[in-house]
Amino acid sequence: MDGNGRWARARGLPRVAGHRAGADAVRRVVEAAPGLGVGVLTLYSFSSDNWLRPAAEVKALMGLFQSYLRMETGRCVAEGVRIRTLGRRDRLSAPLQKALAAAEAATAAGTTLEVRIAVDYSSRDAILDAAMRLKKGEASREAFSRLLGDAPDVDLLIRTGGEQRLSDFLLWECAYAELLFTKRMWPEFARADLEQAIAEFYSRERRFGRIPEAAAG
Repeated sequence: MDGNGRWARARGLPRVAGHRAGADAVRRVVEAAPGLGVGVLTLYSFSSDNWLRPAAEVKALMGLFQSYLRMETGRCVAEGVRIRTLGRRDRLSAPLQKALAAAEAATAAGTTLEVRIAVDYSSRDAILDAAMRLKKGEASREAFSRLLGDAPDVDLLIRTGGEQRLSDFLLWECAYAELLFTKRMWPEFARADLEQAIAEFYSRERRFGRIPEAAAG
């Protein structure tokens, strides 16, 4: 979800205005996803490296995150959307931790769409933690995946804002993900953009190491 700050700066607005507009984009995408065949949607909202940003911006982001959970949880319950979070919680404020737990509990029965929100998340840290907990003699891809939270493999990774890197996001789960990079800033991202991205995904041939079907004969 890149481009909030640049979107705001281009309009002469403070960066926090871009983050607010980004929250509106989250709502649009969450509403559109089920109708486009998406069952799991993971949003990279705040990486562990984002703590390096100015303290005022971090405070604003955390406040916005807490407000979003408070405003949207009821809607998610009504629409069958389940909220789950990835990442550390010990560095988050007590009120935000409480809001996360409340949102997860309230939406636990949702089956229409699972929205996974990555906050204070680092894939390398998650992999390191899983490796440290892996029992000797039980090493397997399946066991390692369980220690990472048993998350499904990523089919399609969309990065907005023109950036073309993974930035420590779901590195294990993205082993065979299709990557799509767009210059569209996240606050501008809409249903039509998601629909186009999914159409692009289905136009690609996913071989997972095998030869193309046309060459198999």
